[in-house]
Amino acid sequence: MTFPYRPLALAFITVVFSGVFIQRVQAGNGNFYAPVADTLVREECGSCHLTFAPSMLPAAAWKRMMSDLTNHFGSDASVDPVSAERISRYLNDNAADTGGRRYSGKLMRGVSMQNPPLRITELPKWVQEHRKISAAEWKRKDVGSKSNCLACHTEAERGFYED
Repeated sequence: MTFPYRPLALAFITVVFSGVFIQRVQAGNGNFYAPVADTLVREECGSCHLTFAPSMLPAAAWKRMMSDLTNHFGSDASVDPVSAERISRYLNDNAADTGGRRYSGKLMRGVSMQNPPLRITELPKWVQEHRKISAAEWKRKDVGSKSNCLACHTEAERGFYED
Protein backbone atom coordinates (compact mmCIF):
# COMPACT_ATOMS: atom_id res chain seq x y z
CA MET A 1 0.00 0.00 0.00
CA THR A 2 1.40 3.42 -0.92
CA PHE A 3 0.86 6.66 0.91
CA PRO A 4 -0.98 8.97 -1.55
CA TYR A 5 0.36 12.16 0.04
CA ARG A 6 4.00 11.09 0.16
CA PRO A 7 5.24 13.52 -2.57
CA LEU A 8 3.37 16.36 -0.89
CA ALA A 9 4.81 15.47 2.52
CA LEU A 10 8.34 15.28 1.09
CA ALA A 11 7.89 18.64 -0.63
CA PHE A 12 6.65 20.19 2.62
CA ILE A 13 9.59 18.79 4.61
CA THR A 14 12.02 20.02 1.95
CA VAL A 15 10.56 23.53 2.01
CA VAL A 16 10.63 23.71 5.81
CA PHE A 17 14.21 22.38 6.02
CA SER A 18 15.36 24.73 3.25
CA GLY A 19 13.77 27.71 4.98
CA VAL A 20 15.48 26.93 8.27
CA PHE A 21 18.80 26.22 6.55
CA ILE A 22 18.73 29.38 4.42
CA GLN A 23 17.74 31.51 7.40
CA ARG A 24 20.68 30.17 9.43
CA VAL A 25 23.10 30.73 6.53
CA GLN A 26 21.84 34.27 6.00
CA ALA A 27 22.05 35.08 9.68
CA GLY A 28 25.34 33.25 10.08
CA ASN A 29 23.97 31.81 13.29
CA GLY A 30 24.66 35.17 14.98
CA ASN A 31 28.14 35.46 13.49
CA PHE A 32 27.29 37.10 10.17
CA TYR A 33 27.52 40.83 9.61
CA ALA A 34 26.66 42.10 6.15
CA PRO A 35 29.93 43.14 4.52
CA VAL A 36 30.45 46.67 3.27
CA ALA A 37 28.79 47.12 -0.11
CA ASP A 38 29.86 50.70 -0.84
CA THR A 39 33.01 50.82 -2.99
CA LEU A 40 34.25 54.13 -1.55
CA VAL A 41 33.95 52.83 2.01
CA ARG A 42 35.74 49.61 1.04
CA GLU A 43 38.53 51.55 -0.71
CA GLU A 44 39.10 54.23 1.94
CA CYS A 45 38.67 52.15 5.09
CA GLY A 46 40.04 48.97 3.55
CA SER A 47 43.29 50.63 2.54
CA CYS A 48 44.48 50.26 6.16
CA HIS A 49 42.37 47.53 7.74
CA LEU A 50 39.47 45.15 7.24
CA THR A 51 36.36 47.13 6.36
CA PHE A 52 34.28 46.41 9.43
CA ALA A 53 30.57 45.95 8.90
CA PRO A 54 28.64 49.08 9.95
CA SER A 55 26.26 46.84 11.90
CA MET A 56 29.07 46.10 14.37
CA LEU A 57 28.71 49.53 16.00
CA PRO A 58 25.83 51.93 16.70
CA ALA A 59 25.47 55.14 14.69
CA ALA A 60 26.75 57.24 17.62
CA ALA A 61 30.10 55.41 17.49
CA TRP A 62 30.45 55.87 13.73
CA LYS A 63 29.53 59.55 14.06
CA ARG A 64 32.19 60.12 16.74
CA MET A 65 34.76 58.15 14.75
CA MET A 66 34.10 60.09 11.54
CA SER A 67 34.23 63.43 13.38
CA ASP A 68 37.94 63.00 14.20
CA LEU A 69 39.61 61.19 11.30
CA THR A 70 42.87 63.05 11.88
CA ASN A 71 43.21 60.95 15.04
CA HIS A 72 41.81 57.59 13.95
CA PHE A 73 43.26 55.29 16.61
CA GLY A 74 46.61 57.02 16.32
CA SER A 75 46.61 57.47 12.53
CA ASP A 76 45.48 60.22 10.22
CA ALA A 77 42.65 58.75 8.15
CA SER A 78 41.46 62.06 6.72
CA VAL A 79 39.50 62.08 3.49
CA ASP A 80 38.03 64.90 1.46
CA PRO A 81 34.72 66.37 2.74
CA VAL A 82 32.58 64.81 0.00
CA SER A 83 33.99 61.35 0.67
CA ALA A 84 33.66 61.84 4.43
CA GLU A 85 29.99 62.71 4.01
CA ARG A 86 29.32 59.67 1.83
CA ILE A 87 31.19 57.32 4.17
CA SER A 88 29.41 58.78 7.21
CA ARG A 89 26.01 58.40 5.56
CA TYR A 90 26.72 54.77 4.66
CA LEU A 91 27.98 53.89 8.15
CA ASN A 92 25.06 55.61 9.87
CA ASP A 93 22.45 54.15 7.51
CA ASN A 94 23.73 50.62 8.17
CA ALA A 95 24.74 50.93 11.83
CA ALA A 96 23.69 48.49 14.55
CA ASP A 97 20.79 50.67 15.67
CA THR A 98 19.59 51.68 12.20
CA GLY A 99 19.67 49.62 8.98
CA GLY A 100 22.01 46.95 10.37
CA ARG A 101 19.71 45.82 13.20
CA ARG A 102 19.10 42.47 11.55
CA TYR A 103 22.73 41.49 12.09
CA SER A 104 23.70 43.30 15.28
CA GLY A 105 21.46 41.81 17.97
CA LYS A 106 23.91 39.69 19.96
CA LEU A 107 26.84 42.06 19.51
CA MET A 108 24.92 45.05 20.90
CA ARG A 109 23.76 43.44 24.15
CA GLY A 110 24.81 45.64 27.05
CA VAL A 111 26.01 48.47 24.79
CA SER A 112 24.83 52.04 25.34
CA MET A 113 23.53 53.32 22.02
CA GLN A 114 24.15 56.90 23.16
CA ASN A 115 27.73 56.42 24.38
CA PRO A 116 29.09 53.21 22.84
CA PRO A 117 32.76 52.28 22.69
CA LEU A 118 34.52 53.19 19.44
CA ARG A 119 36.38 49.91 19.28
CA ILE A 120 34.56 46.73 18.30
CA THR A 121 37.06 44.92 20.52
CA GLU A 122 35.59 46.72 23.55
CA LEU A 123 32.02 45.52 23.03
CA PRO A 124 30.88 43.17 25.84
CA LYS A 125 29.98 40.36 23.44
CA TRP A 126 33.33 40.64 21.64
CA VAL A 127 35.18 40.52 24.97
CA GLN A 128 33.15 37.48 26.07
CA GLU A 129 33.77 35.62 22.80
CA HIS A 130 37.53 36.28 22.90
CA ARG A 131 38.20 35.95 26.66
CA LYS A 132 40.02 32.63 26.35
CA ILE A 133 42.62 33.96 23.92
CA SER A 134 45.90 34.58 25.72
CA ALA A 135 47.92 37.78 25.54
CA ALA A 136 50.67 35.81 23.80
CA GLU A 137 48.27 34.83 21.00
CA TRP A 138 47.36 38.47 20.36
CA LYS A 139 51.07 39.35 20.12
CA ARG A 140 51.89 36.69 17.53
CA LYS A 141 53.33 38.21 14.37
CA ASP A 142 50.55 36.80 12.16
CA VAL A 143 47.86 38.26 14.46
CA GLY A 144 49.37 41.58 15.51
CA SER A 145 46.33 43.07 17.21
CA LYS A 146 42.81 42.37 18.39
CA SER A 147 41.41 44.24 15.41
CA ASN A 148 43.00 41.84 12.90
CA CYS A 149 39.91 39.66 12.54
CA LEU A 150 41.25 38.01 9.39
CA ALA A 151 44.00 36.28 11.38
CA CYS A 152 41.41 33.85 12.77
CA HIS A 153 38.20 34.58 10.88
CA THR A 154 39.30 33.93 7.30
CA GLU A 155 35.83 34.70 5.91
CA ALA A 156 35.48 38.03 7.74
CA GLU A 157 35.63 40.05 4.53
CA ARG A 158 32.53 38.16 3.40
CA GLY A 159 30.83 38.86 6.73
CA PHE A 160 31.31 35.49 8.42
CA TYR A 161 32.98 35.45 11.84
CA GLU A 162 32.72 31.78 12.72
CA ASP A 163 35.64 30.24 14.59
